[in-house]
Amino acid sequence: MDPQLLHSVTDGVATVVIHHPARRNAMTAGMWGALPPLLAGLAAAPAVRVLVLTGEGGTFCAGADISTLRESPGTAQALAVEAEEALAAFPKPTLAAIRGHCVGGGSQLAAACDLRFAEEGALFGVTPAKLGIVYPAAATRRLVALAGPGTAKYLLFSGELIDAERALRTGLVDEVLPEGELGKRVADFTRVLATRSQLTQAAAKEFANGRTDRDAYWAEQARGSGDTAEGVAAFLERRAPRFTWVASG
Repeated sequence: MDPQLLHSVTDGVATVVIHHPARRNAMTAGMWGALPPLLAGLAAAPAVRVLVLTGEGGTFCAGADISTLRESPGTAQALAVEAEEALAAFPKPTLAAIRGHCVGGGSQLAAACDLRFAEEGALFGVTPAKLGIVYPAAATRRLVALAGPGTAKYLLFSGELIDAERALRTGLVDEVLPEGELGKRVADFTRVLATRSQLTQAAAKEFANGRTDRDAYWAEQARGSGDTAEGVAAFLERRAPRFTWVASG
């Protein structure tokens, strides 16, 4: 099978799989270019409430396919940045499910997700210093926001790999699961996310990402949504809520 991004939707959860096992799921130019339109389609689908990004088999993503850097490093980086920003801007909750190597462009993609769950044994690295590449400004700021300036500088200056336990301590990942348990944990957690208020999630995502010009918009959405009344009624009646708010596009 050619390098590609596979996707499926089940019970409100869209799963995007980086599929290039011959190169440890390295991202080709075609894969970088395919990600933004794929995400746009999933964002617009009412059936999609959560997005999971993962890699085929035992590796998340070993970075960019180096052959693309040889041909046109500037173009390759621009494609990667566009894909990363599209993932960061996805309006619904996103989670990276990480096994094995999460390196270079793989780390960019993982950092652009809202949450990162990793399996024990996963390895993380940001490797532009090995290639003489200036890491994109937005990706650098995102890494600093997650792991702090010390860890970001350690990774960027050295290109060395860190293990999942250190990634957890520094905030680069949110949970580390024993071998064989990542899939179940991700399935259980995303099932929970899919039952929660999309209104709450969408507003919280914008606020947490630093947007400051939409307070009035979200207050208006809350007044007209009915989600608050439904949530309170469901709590008092001891039943699961049936939230109805969806993004207008």
